[in-house]
Amino acid sequence: MKIYTKKGDGGETTLYNGDKVSKCNRRVDTYGTVDEANSFLGAAKSLIKYEDIKKIIHQIQQELFVVSAELATTDSAMQLPARIHYEHVERLETLIDQFTKECGGVRGFVTPGESLAASFLDISRTVVRRMERLLTGLAVKDQINANLLAYINRLSDLLFIMARVVGRRETKELVTRLVLRELERYSLLPNTGKGGEEMKLTLEQAQKVIAKAQEEAEKIGIPMVIAVVDDGGNLKSFQRMDEALLASVDIAINKAYTALALKMPTHQLAEIAQPGQELYGIEVTNRGRIVTFGGGYPIYLDGSLVGAIGVSGGSVEQDKQVAEAGIKALN
Repeated sequence: MKIYTKKGDGGETTLYNGDKVSKCNRRVDTYGTVDEANSFLGAAKSLIKYEDIKKIIHQIQQELFVVSAELATTDSAMQLPARIHYEHVERLETLIDQFTKECGGVRGFVTPGESLAASFLDISRTVVRRMERLLTGLAVKDQINANLLAYINRLSDLLFIMARVVGRRETKELVTRLVLRELERYSLLPNTGKGGEEMKLTLEQAQKVIAKAQEEAEKIGIPMVIAVVDDGGNLKSFQRMDEALLASVDIAINKAYTALALKMPTHQLAEIAQPGQELYGIEVTNRGRIVTFGGGYPIYLDGSLVGAIGVSGGSVEQDKQVAEAGIKALN
C-alpha cells in the first residue's frame, strides 16, 4: 500500500465523517497543531530519562490522537471510538498538583532552557497554547466538546510544571555529581601545609577572624552576625553583635558552610546559580543550607582549606567587606 494517495493535491482533505474541506480550514489547522504538539512531545520523551514522566508523556500522546479524532469531525452525534471526558482533565490536575509540590512551586517568569529535555517540554507547551487559541476560535462557530478546551488548558499547565521538574531533577543530579567529585578529590588530598604537617583551624585563629571582622563591622556601623566553621563544616566560633538581625544567624552559618562545601566565595556561586547556568537550583540541595549570595569565604592556611567565614546583617557588599577583613587577620 502506497503512503501517498494524491487525493489532497487540490488543497482539500476529508474529515473523519466524510466532509471535504480546505486544508487551510480552521478545524484542519487546529488538529494539525495537535499533531505538531504530539511530535514535539515525542522529542521530549526521547530526551527524558525519568520513567514516571516518560509514561505520562506517552499517555498524553495517546490522548492527543483522541483529541485529533474529535476535531476531525463536524458531526457531534457521530459515534467515535473514544472521547475526552472530564476525568481526563481531573487526572491532569492531579499531576499538576503532584509536580508543583515536588519543585516547590514557581514564582515569577521562567526563562526556558534549563536543559535540552526541559526545553522540548517548553516548546510542546507553547504549541499546546497555540492549539488552545485555535480551539477557542473554532468553538465560536462550531460545536466543540467542552471538555476539550479544559483538557488542552490543563495540558499546557502540566507541560510547564513538568519542564521545571525535569530541569530541577537534572540540576540536582549535576550538583550531586560535582559535590561528590569534589569530596572524593578532597578526601584524597591530605589537609597539609607546605611543611607536610596537618593544617587545622584553631579556636584562637577563628576568634582572631571574628574579632577582625567585628572591628570592620563596627567601623561601618552595621551590626553583624559572624560565623566561622572548621574544615568539617562544624561551627568553630560565632559572634552576634548587639542589634544584629535574628534571621542573620542561620544565614551567616550557612554562608560559611556553603563557602567550605563548594570551596568558593558565595558571591561567585551566585553567578553560576542563575537560571540557565550550570548550578541553577543548587540552593535546594544540602537540606537548604546552600546560600547563593555574597558574604561567605573559604579560609586557607598555607594553601590548605581549613574552614570558612560567613557574615550576614548588611548589604551583600557590606557582608563581603566584613568577611574579607576577618580573613586578613590570618595573613
